[in-house]
Amino acid sequence: MITMSKRSAVEPFHAMDILAEANRRKQAGRPVISMAVGQPSHPAPKAALAAAETALKHGRIGYTDALGLRDLREAIAGHYQRRHQVSVDPARIAVTTGSSAAFNLAFLGLFDAGDHVAIARPGYPAYRNILKALGLNVVEVPVTAETGYTLTPASLERAETKAGCTLKGVLLASPANPTGTVTGREALKRLSAYCDSRDIAFISDEIYHGLTFVGDETSALEITDNAVVINSFSKYYCMTGWRIGWMVLPEKLVRPVECLAQSLYISAPELSQLAAAAAFSAEAELDVYKESYRTNRDFLMTRLPEIGLPLASPMDGAFYAYVDTSRYSNDSMDFAKRMLAEIDVAATPGMDFDPEEGHRALRISYAGSVSDIAEAVGRIAGWLKQG
Repeated sequence: MITMSKRSAVEPFHAMDILAEANRRKQAGRPVISMAVGQPSHPAPKAALAAAETALKHGRIGYTDALGLRDLREAIAGHYQRRHQVSVDPARIAVTTGSSAAFNLAFLGLFDAGDHVAIARPGYPAYRNILKALGLNVVEVPVTAETGYTLTPASLERAETKAGCTLKGVLLASPANPTGTVTGREALKRLSAYCDSRDIAFISDEIYHGLTFVGDETSALEITDNAVVINSFSKYYCMTGWRIGWMVLPEKLVRPVECLAQSLYISAPELSQLAAAAAFSAEAELDVYKESYRTNRDFLMTRLPEIGLPLASPMDGAFYAYVDTSRYSNDSMDFAKRMLAEIDVAATPGMDFDPEEGHRALRISYAGSVSDIAEAVGRIAGWLKQG
């Protein structure tokens, strides 16, 4: 029997526990509204569905090259040319089984066991858990109003000194989960230059690109060829369950990542790859979906503080509100469980994102329909009034 060391033991992802309970309640006939996970309420684009249907009719469900279909890699390169005016060689692109596989491949390709990698706190819990599972040391760097809710060279230096280590990697998400922070072009340049000057691997998580409401949506590829850029079809493209993402790699990492992918995943599903290539033609449709998120965002920015849940970070991008629950509770897990049990509204406890300060925070996803978000907030407001 294999047992995990303390260093590699991963922590529970409470959002999935909340979601599982929400699903059980829904199956029992309860009027549950889930704002616990970043699951778009809209379907995959029509073009993607049509491409998948055609592929099914012709039996296009098999293995592909580990780096993905050439047509999809060329479509991804075209996306960067169109959206960011950056020329990317398709040979540097690896198609992955969702962004989750991309993070595994990046960490395995870049780091050795025992290396120290910096992430933001609060931040996406899977970063911490994957790094720990691979025997890497996680350096969590607080992001606050003082740092612009993002990583900075100064905050990295402070964290490195405090941890008594030398950083081997930095992972930044923009827009970020759960804070919604968009790291602007100049801040991204400073961070990239700092990593280059210290020989620190820089990983840019851009899976919420397309969902920026305030600020400058910049890809790290506009600044450097040294970064590992990770993206996904799950969020803007509304294809979560298709499990399809991609990486743009420095040339020296392409072959190592290809070898790892061959052994760990063989390839991303061909059906999903064909659908994903078609999704790039659907931006007009997807931008309509984005406007529904903007409506939800604008509503929550006003309404949440009114009911006693002030915002704990900006809502510049992605589709999350990260709120302060300390007026009502300093136990975010208990708060989330009671809210689900008593009013059938699911949200994610802040402990997932910030083990030190998250006990008084809650993440609310506004990826649902406009009517569901309004109904959920109405229930929460009445519940909080009852004390």
